[in-house]
Amino acid sequence: MERTSNGGMLYHEVQEANLCAVHCVNTALQGPFFSEFDLAAVAADLDGKERQVMLEGAATGNFSAGDFFSEESHNVSLRGDFSIQVLQKALEVWDLQVIPLNCPDAEPAQIDPELENAFICHLHDHWFCIRKVSGEWYNFDSLLAAPQHLSKFYLSAFLDSLKGSGWSIFIVKGNFPQECPMSSSSEASNAFGQWLSPEDAERILKETSSTQSSSVNNSSDNVDQQIPYQALSSEEVQTFSEMEDDDLKAAIAASLLDASAAGASLGAVGTTSQREETEKQK
Repeated sequence: MERTSNGGMLYHEVQEANLCAVHCVNTALQGPFFSEFDLAAVAADLDGKERQVMLEGAATGNFSAGDFFSEESHNVSLRGDFSIQVLQKALEVWDLQVIPLNCPDAEPAQIDPELENAFICHLHDHWFCIRKVSGEWYNFDSLLAAPQHLSKFYLSAFLDSLKGSGWSIFIVKGNFPQECPMSSSSEASNAFGQWLSPEDAERILKETSSTQSSSVNNSSDNVDQQIPYQALSSEEVQTFSEMEDDDLKAAIAASLLDASAAGASLGAVGTTSQREETEKQK
């Protein structure tokens, strides 16, 4: 269940080192609820439980427990990247469930993602959150200088684009925290979070769009230093919002039908040509 959070203010964290998992969890919760040390503790606890399971399995003689202990953590890398299990456990603290978007139970969200309240996305050790706040959707990717507003129509297109690019997408379900105390300075309790009004977020994105584009083009060594998907500019997002009406959707549907019909015609032509070629060989 999504509720009005902090009077419509948006909580956003900008990228710090390789802490995108921390940023993802906190923006899903809309507040600085977790630090990297908190997630590291969750990872250590999961590692301990996994080792216990392996020890119990080793007692049956199926494998050597020493082989497992020689391995690095399965839940946090030396670079600070956390597994989906760590994010799941962190969100479970708030009675939130994390469900893969491609599972059968998520079929309603596949049809109409607007019914949900939050998604977390993962690819190549980068995590980010897409969250509904006060009825509006935002991309809270920590590689963005501020949350990027997503129209309801573009939300579906954006998720489809991410899936097509190989991103793993998860739905976050449950009763989200209603409020998170904000300091008088509007700064969060960590060094990389801040509270923004939707108007401030839009202004910051416009001011930084050209600089950010240049930075993305010049950075290629670290995934956590570049946006690993094609982000829309503020102007393009606004265009999508303005185009969001029944006529547009009808036109797109008609276009898809035309494309399908053309594909079917080409398939029929191909089948006919193959049949003629077979007759000639006879």
